[in-house]
Amino acid sequence: MAGLALDGSNPDVSLLYDINGLAKSAPTWFDRVMEFVGEYGIMFGMVLVVLWCWWSVRRRGTAEDSVSAVAGIVWAPLAAGIALLINIPIRGFVERPRPFKDHSGLDVLVDGKNDFSFVSDHATMAMALGVGLFVAHRKFGIAAIGLALLEGFCRVYMGVHYPTDVVGGFALGTAVALLLAPLAMMMLTPLVAAVSRSARLGPLVRSRRPRAADSGRGDALGIPEPRPGSRGGGSDGEKGLAA
Repeated sequence: MAGLALDGSNPDVSLLYDINGLAKSAPTWFDRVMEFVGEYGIMFGMVLVVLWCWWSVRRRGTAEDSVSAVAGIVWAPLAAGIALLINIPIRGFVERPRPFKDHSGLDVLVDGKNDFSFVSDHATMAMALGVGLFVAHRKFGIAAIGLALLEGFCRVYMGVHYPTDVVGGFALGTAVALLLAPLAMMMLTPLVAAVSRSARLGPLVRSRRPRAADSGRGDALGIPEPRPGSRGGGSDGEKGLAA
């Protein structure tokens, strides 16, 4: 199964030439930017989104919400790692060469790509992170999925992957992140809950800083709530005398 798209009339190859053709007409500096973004930049941005999501949920969520959300955040990079491991036998089975080895005239922005092409590791990892993060937090997950889609475009733009390599990576990453999520959350949630109860590691799950929304109005103002039998609340005997 060495070639999935060797014919120039194949839509996969046509789209490859169309997208990679943008690199030929673009300025050299823009190609250098796309090379960095597609190889390293987007993945670094994904890490920042994951960290931002973790920081947000630990500060704003309730105890139960923080535990489930942090468990989902932990699952996102685990899903990416599992998807990459699954991709190893897939690439060895398909054995699809890189597009520039079978098609001339491509503007290849990155050298040294001599391994097999299907499926794209970058697309697989990015989408697994994005979908895994979506399980934990919708807003940050959508942002991460948007970055994953941009990663797929960059890989084709750089001339190192066919469009179907990217689509296959998206499918693999999504399948791993979604199908294994119930089992992963069942295992990770009790672990994260145990961490949240730890004096040292608890702040990794939920901020210890008290919030006005979590306390009564008196707590927010620094006023203790009246206790039964206190002079502020009146004892039963005092209430009887007042009557």
